[in-house]
Amino acid sequence: MASDSLTSSSWTPKQNKTFERALAQYDKDTPDRWQKIARAVGGKSAEEVKRHYELLIEDVKHIEQGRVPFPNYRSTNASSN
Repeated sequence: MASDSLTSSSWTPKQNKTFERALAQYDKDTPDRWQKIARAVGGKSAEEVKRHYELLIEDVKHIEQGRVPFPNYRSTNASSN
């Protein structure tokens, strides 16, 4: 996905979860939104947080447009065990 190849810094799973929670807490009308989210995440600048959000929106658009293939999960058949 785009976020894997274009991100200039890596994000830990914990930072991503904190980022998601902060996005829910600080909506688009919040003054200094990116600074507040960056402070909540820790170790990221407001610009990094904003870019991470832009990449997330890009990924969602690709998914909604059907540009991301579904994983080929192996089906399990309980009756064949």
